[in-house]
Amino acid sequence: MDLSGLRRHAPQSLAGRREAAVLAPVVERGGDAHLLFTKRAAHLGEHPGQMSFPGGGREPIDRTLTDTALREADEEVGMRPNEVDVVGRLDDTRTSSKYAVRPFVGVAPDREYIPDESEVAEVAVLSVDALTDPANYESERRVGHPEYGDHRVHYFHVDGYTVWGVTGRMVVQLLERTTDWRAPAEPDRVVGADAELPI
Repeated sequence: MDLSGLRRHAPQSLAGRREAAVLAPVVERGGDAHLLFTKRAAHLGEHPGQMSFPGGGREPIDRTLTDTALREADEEVGMRPNEVDVVGRLDDTRTSSKYAVRPFVGVAPDREYIPDESEVAEVAVLSVDALTDPANYESERRVGHPEYGDHRVHYFHVDGYTVWGVTGRMVVQLLERTTDWRAPAEPDRVVGADAELPI
């Protein structure tokens, strides 16, 4: 996984939505790159039970969105800001919950991270090799969504977890910028906006 290319990325505007940021932590385990995800607590009002990167909305105490991502990672899993080397960022993305999210990528130590049970049900560290295995990936084009129109949804199925939605889009971009993996040009299927999710 080559993270050097992330340093040159220029951010887009977050105007018009509430600002938020996430941290995509890269952890080296056994000589191989892994990504750390959280499984959101089931009682949360937005995206309960989904896999995500640590993150959340910008607060008045945050000087920058980098501060937001690092603060949230500390609050959610105890990842201290001074142990993270932020190496770059991905494209800003919008969510169905009216946020504009800036994803940062950082290198973090391989140690035990303890989830804050008020927000996080589990911490999952998934290998990049598994995420880039074609057997663990699928996608679909959903047509006719009232807000987003036709759009592609990516799914990564690894170790009993499914990463999809906004986080899935971030993972696609991160893998395409740092590895030889590329999402197939065409989705596996085309479905209606209300079709059952394959998770």
